[in-house]
Amino acid sequence: MELARKNAGLTQVQMAEQLGVGQSYVSKIERGESYVDLMTFVDWCAACGLKPGLALDQLLQLTPDDTQMTV
Repeated sequence: MELARKNAGLTQVQMAEQLGVGQSYVSKIERGESYVDLMTFVDWCAACGLKPGLALDQLLQLTPDDTQMTV
């Protein structure tokens, strides 16, 4: 998610303002110290100009195979 934010040219402070949260929460999400709920993910994608489904596909490609869920 950090890469998406940086590619969109946003700082953590700017992303936090877009999401209506504190900068420290954005930092925790990017460091993997806090989970992100679905609506925050959708809003994050919107702030970055990304389609949430495509962004999720890209995130799953970065996830080790042994942690991927099958549906």
